[in-house]
Amino acid sequence: MGALAVSRTALAAPDPSRSEQRTNHRVSIALVAPHSLHQLPLTLADRLGYFRQAGISVEWLPQESGAKALASAVQGQAQVVSGAFEHLFGLQQKGLGYQAFVQLARTPQLSLGVSTRLNVRSVMALKGTRVGVTALQSSTHFMVCHWLMQNGLLPEDVVFVEVGSSASVVDALRSGAIDALCHSDPIMYGLEQRNEIRLLGEARTLVASRKLMGGPVSGTSLWARSDYLQKQPELTQALSDAVVHALKWLQTAGLTDILKTVPSTHWEGDRAIYLGAFEKLRESFALDGLFSAEAVTNAWHAYNRLPDRQVGVRPVLTSSYTNSFAVKSKTRFAA
Repeated sequence: MGALAVSRTALAAPDPSRSEQRTNHRVSIALVAPHSLHQLPLTLADRLGYFRQAGISVEWLPQESGAKALASAVQGQAQVVSGAFEHLFGLQQKGLGYQAFVQLARTPQLSLGVSTRLNVRSVMALKGTRVGVTALQSSTHFMVCHWLMQNGLLPEDVVFVEVGSSASVVDALRSGAIDALCHSDPIMYGLEQRNEIRLLGEARTLVASRKLMGGPVSGTSLWARSDYLQKQPELTQALSDAVVHALKWLQTAGLTDILKTVPSTHWEGDRAIYLGAFEKLRESFALDGLFSAEAVTNAWHAYNRLPDRQVGVRPVLTSSYTNSFAVKSKTRFAA
């Protein structure tokens, strides 16, 4: 299993063959599992030079979970977060004004698998098991709750174990510290291909995600404080441009293009595993960075079904996102 450690200043070493462009904006972005396919659009924007072209210098702040990425933003350590859209609902309910401004994915891009050491063949049979999630109140935790409730169980019917997002999650599964795991690719796809887990649920594809969530939902997005977006419109537009440019490139990219662009450190030691995982997720990536009102509404309904939500407190859904930046980027790059 390849190392997942990442520099705070870059997702990958700079390419000396590309001429440096003067940067006008500096921004810190908190993100989970920077080598995962969750963050592929950002990796591409970085490696293809789109951030530099847009005049941005990015400081990457890797976190072990979405909950910690959120906390880093609330505490003022990160200006922007690349994270699950549903976190915005909780922030609004706490009176914190955060807004998503460009979408990276159209599904949660997560899977749930159980160790093949156990004779467990359904979600219902997970009762009493230890389920690994990046952290409580993270998207992995939320997704496991959805799968449990869809199959007649409650979250308290399992024991949640926080395992973070680094390569140690695999060690936790192999050592027996956890019985099941909800995580992103390529880790989950690799475990599946090596017959170390039996897949019980997946929210990679559009069809599977809609079946679980009750319709289309918004996935990983870039978001920040609303007042930050208002004070930094040029920087926000530049970030949107770089991401939408990468999404446009991704629409026609072949597997060879992916291999040439994504650093080998992201492959988890096996490029076939990485490419296989990418093929599973290809359709889940956003096409143009725009948010759908229907997807946001469905995401809210799914989030509100989770236990311990604040009853009767409904966020203003139209305030949780803006398409004003992505619309301009879409026009600029014909995405």
